[in-house]
Amino acid sequence: MAPTGDVSLAPLAGEGASHPGKDPRDGTGAAGDGTAPAAGSPGPPGPSTGLAGKGAGGGAGNGGPPPPSSAGGDPGHARASTGGTPTPAPPTRSAPSTPAPAAVEVGAPEREATGQRWCEKVTLSFRNTGGTAVRSGTVTLGTHIIGALGIDWATIGSTRDLPAPIAPGAGTRKSWTVCVDAWRVPWGMHIETRDVSVQWK
Repeated sequence: MAPTGDVSLAPLAGEGASHPGKDPRDGTGAAGDGTAPAAGSPGPPGPSTGLAGKGAGGGAGNGGPPPPSSAGGDPGHARASTGGTPTPAPPTRSAPSTPAPAAVEVGAPEREATGQRWCEKVTLSFRNTGGTAVRSGTVTLGTHIIGALGIDWATIGSTRDLPAPIAPGAGTRKSWTVCVDAWRVPWGMHIETRDVSVQWK
């Protein structure tokens, strides 16, 4: 039962008097004079557990709990990324393309009569469809000897120089007067240059 009157605490002479800051209560929680503490007064501190002075974040070297693992850390904290930025592959360089060789296309012969039945004027058109220039070449013409009844009696070949150079994609025209021996074309017969072949380089 708590006391009904006022309680006054006085230090005892001796050990308690030599240490003015020491609590005059003994280990039982009572005052040094045997008087029980007043109701509501804090009791003496309990026995030490050996954890005094160790903070919540103390390391293992101080006997405290280990620090929290990084695997279960605060989700609000940034974490280091384990994946690096991939190094882009160097750009591939394509080999320089080789231009296409020269290629000559020839149009159909354009024929015109002359004052002699064994001669005629022949005009040809040439175009270089390749990727390099035509430097030189030859044109072979095939002239047919046609009889009065339309019979093809013979074909006479002749060669001319190709009108070169011809740049890639360019074209040109050339005319020649083509003749055969007069005796090959008797009266009533004529010639027709129909065949054309070209060689170039």
